[in-house]
Amino acid sequence: MPLVATSGTSDLQYPQSEWWAPGDKRTFPAYSEHANEHGRIGIINASGAIETDGHPFFTPMGSNGRACVTCHQPGDGMSVSVTTIQRRWEETGGKDPLFAAIDGSNCPSLPQGDKASHSLLLERGLFRLGLPWPPKPYDGEEVEPEFSIEVVSDPSGCNLDPEWGLRSDSPTVSVFRRPRPVINISHLVELPHGVPPHDKFYYNDKTLLPTDPETGDFVSLQLMTDGRGISPKEQAKDAARTHLQRPDALPEQALAKIEAFEKQLYAGQVFDNVGGVLTGAGAPPGIGPNALLQAPPGRLGNNPINRVFGEFSMWEGESGETGQQTAFRNSVARGARVFFDRRFYISNVGSYNDKGLGNPFKRSCGGGCHNTTVMGMDLAPGFMDLGLNSWPWQNQRDDLPLFRITCKADVPPQSYLGREILTHDPGRALITGKCRDVGATMTQQMRALAGRAPYFTNGSAANLRELVDFYDRRFNIGYSEQEKQDLVNFMRTL
Repeated sequence: MPLVATSGTSDLQYPQSEWWAPGDKRTFPAYSEHANEHGRIGIINASGAIETDGHPFFTPMGSNGRACVTCHQPGDGMSVSVTTIQRRWEETGGKDPLFAAIDGSNCPSLPQGDKASHSLLLERGLFRLGLPWPPKPYDGEEVEPEFSIEVVSDPSGCNLDPEWGLRSDSPTVSVFRRPRPVINISHLVELPHGVPPHDKFYYNDKTLLPTDPETGDFVSLQLMTDGRGISPKEQAKDAARTHLQRPDALPEQALAKIEAFEKQLYAGQVFDNVGGVLTGAGAPPGIGPNALLQAPPGRLGNNPINRVFGEFSMWEGESGETGQQTAFRNSVARGARVFFDRRFYISNVGSYNDKGLGNPFKRSCGGGCHNTTVMGMDLAPGFMDLGLNSWPWQNQRDDLPLFRITCKADVPPQSYLGREILTHDPGRALITGKCRDVGATMTQQMRALAGRAPYFTNGSAANLRELVDFYDRRFNIGYSEQEKQDLVNFMRTL
C-alpha cells in the first residue's frame, strides 16, 4: 500500500476531549490525529474517508443507545480510557449510554446513576462481562467443566445476585475486563508465517486451532482476551447481543461493513509532547501507523536481524532539536534495547513453562512474548497465565470478585497453581472449562498505548510505570530506575 502522510502535524487533529457519539453525522477521514496525555495518535483509514451516518460501527444497533464507537473511541486508540470515561460521566451526569446498566455498572441490579454502582468502570475502565456457566461455545458443543466455581467474595454483588449470578435461572459468571482496541486488526487475525505446520496449531498444546464457521479457515484467536470472538464478525455478533443489547441478529451486510472498517484501521503514536514528531526522516521505522500499513502481518520479530519494532539506534546520539528532546529520544533508544535485549528468567507461567521450555526459562525478554513485528503481540496463538488474575502473583483486589476454583481429581491440574486456585478472573477457562486454562489470557498488542490507560485485562496498571513494575516484581528482573523510565518512554512512543 502507498504511504500516507503522517507528519505528526496534520490539520485533521481532534482535541483530547473529543467524543464520538453514536449517531453523529461526521466524516471519519483517511488520516487523522487525536490528542492524548503524552502527545497524539495517528489513525490511517486505509480504504479512505467514510461517512459515519448510517454506518453500523457508528450507529446505535441495539436497545441501549450504544454503538461500537461508544467503547472504541478514536482518541483513545479505539479503546476507551479512564480519563475519557470520567469526563463523560461529568459531562452527562452518568446518563451516557456508555454507562448502560448491563455492563457499564458493577451489576444491573444496582441503583443506576449512582457513582458507586459504576465504580469499576469509572476507576479502572472495566466493563462487566457475564459469561454462561457451564460454558456455551460459539459452535454449540456441550462443555463438561473440569472444575467447580465458588464465589469467595463478591464486591459488585453480581455473582451472588438472584437474577444475574451463578445461582440464577441462567447461571452466569461476572468478570470485569478492559475493552481491547479496534486497531491493526489485519495483523491480529493473521496466522503465523514461516512456521508450517505450526501456524495451524495452538502453541501451548499442539491441538488444532478452531476454524471460522463462515470461511472454514483457521483463526488466530488474537482478537479477545479469552478467545471467544474467533473472527471480527463473530466478535461483532457477540458484542451486539451483549454490550448493545440487541434482541435479534445483526444483518449480514452490517457485519460485513463492520469487519471491513475494522480491518482498514492502522494506528500508532505519531507525536510526543517531549520527543516531538516521532515519524518520518531520521525516526525509528517501526513507529507510527504507516509502519503497520506497510509491514507484512504475521512475522516473528524476536531476533537481532528482525526486531519487533525495528531499530532505534538513530536516536542514541544528538537526535533532537533541543536538549530535552534529545534526552527523551536517547531514553527511548535505551528502552528499546532493554525491551529487545535484557534477558530474564520466566518461571511458573501456566501453558508456557510446562510446554517443554523448562522452568525457569532464561531466554526471554520484553520481545520474547511480545514478539510479532510492528505489533508486539505473541505470534504463536496460545493463552498463558502470567499471574495477572490469580493468587499469589496478583495482589488481592478488594474491588473485584474472588473465585475459588477446585479442579476434579481425574483431570490434569493447573501446572503451577494446583487443583485449588484463588482467582479474580478464570480467563480462558470460562470458555473451555479446562483446569489448565485457569487464569490464562491472550497476549495483547502494544500499539497506541499512550492513549488507552489503564493496562492489562483487569485494569490493574493505572499507567505504563505500573505495568513495568508488575513484570519486574513478577519475574524478579531487577530493572534499575533508569531502565524502568526508559521502558516507559519507549512504550509511550509506540
